[in-house]
Amino acid sequence: MIRVLIADDSAFMRMVLSNLFTTQSDFEVVGTAINGKDAVEKTMRLKPDLLTMDVNMPVMDGLMALEIIMKEAPLPVVMLSSVTKEGADATVRALELGAVDFISKTGGAISRIDDIEAEILEKCHIAAGANIALKKSYVPDNQKKETLVSSQAAGPTAYKRIQLPERRSYPQETTVVPFKPVIKRVPLPSQYMGDGRKLVAIGTSTGGPKALQNLIMKLPKNLPCGVVIVQHMPAGFTKSLAERLDTISEISVKEAENHDIIEAGHVYIAPGDYHMTVEGAGGLRRIALNQEPPLANHRPAVDVLFNSVVQFGRDVVSVILTGMGSDGSAGMKKIKNAGGYIIAEDASTAVVYGMPKAVADMGIADEILPLQNIAHAIVAAVQK
Repeated sequence: MIRVLIADDSAFMRMVLSNLFTTQSDFEVVGTAINGKDAVEKTMRLKPDLLTMDVNMPVMDGLMALEIIMKEAPLPVVMLSSVTKEGADATVRALELGAVDFISKTGGAISRIDDIEAEILEKCHIAAGANIALKKSYVPDNQKKETLVSSQAAGPTAYKRIQLPERRSYPQETTVVPFKPVIKRVPLPSQYMGDGRKLVAIGTSTGGPKALQNLIMKLPKNLPCGVVIVQHMPAGFTKSLAERLDTISEISVKEAENHDIIEAGHVYIAPGDYHMTVEGAGGLRRIALNQEPPLANHRPAVDVLFNSVVQFGRDVVSVILTGMGSDGSAGMKKIKNAGGYIIAEDASTAVVYGMPKAVADMGIADEILPLQNIAHAIVAAVQK
């Protein structure tokens, strides 16, 4: 039984979500919260297995509440977000802070929940089984302040001082505060420039934004090849993800556009609702986008990208990260047969050990590594 707490300032949303979960034999609604502060206190007291939480709430917004919860009583969280630019930015920040996944609210509110019932239930099932051990956010010392929140150990009426990042908060608005963590990047010898022929192709899904942050921030800006990424994410959110990664990384990151020339030291993320492929020969390669039918319900699909880079054989370094299902495994097998190098994330750090497991079970991985070691492995592989 999955014990779920629902946090939303809309009485209507609390009702429809409660009704949805109540109809399922494997969910139990243990409570509802009307704002972020209420969500924090009830999380500490009720200790649910899963929390669904709106981003924009009064008194305390969803991001602030999420940050407190992931510090004090980490648990799987699924965020509810609008598809506006502000909503997308806040969602990406929530995924960095530790949310497992999110549900996009059309037009700013879920007016027809029956249209997305299956999505809500699937994402909540997956999130409930997620590995959240590594989903704690780094906050630099110069952006911390003291606040009072309830202590899980002392109970909902006792409080203790903890450190939280500075953030402006408004009743109906979420302000996303940029930060740039100090992180040890992977060294790359300055004399090594490479011949421009290598290509790094990465695929990921649930838990991917946080994993990509960990990985991309460690890549040096003088990486001698380009990086192409498929992250399962709907339209309207991949641009915010790319912008966020670009802000906090040395290497350049952007949402891919049709006919982009792949440059060394640049990362290209497939836009939501578009398949991404790579065309070209030798060291000159370009991105081609299309809206052909989804593959295994995914667009973009990792296998579509991986299948397109098989032609580059030994020049490909292919990486599979956290995610549900097996998207990417078929393409990786073709890359392996063509002489490419295969890296899979280890179960110890994968939020959802599905996509990496499919590759590991096939026995085709050259390396199976915890997330924190993958950037170093990529740098080493592109130098071969």
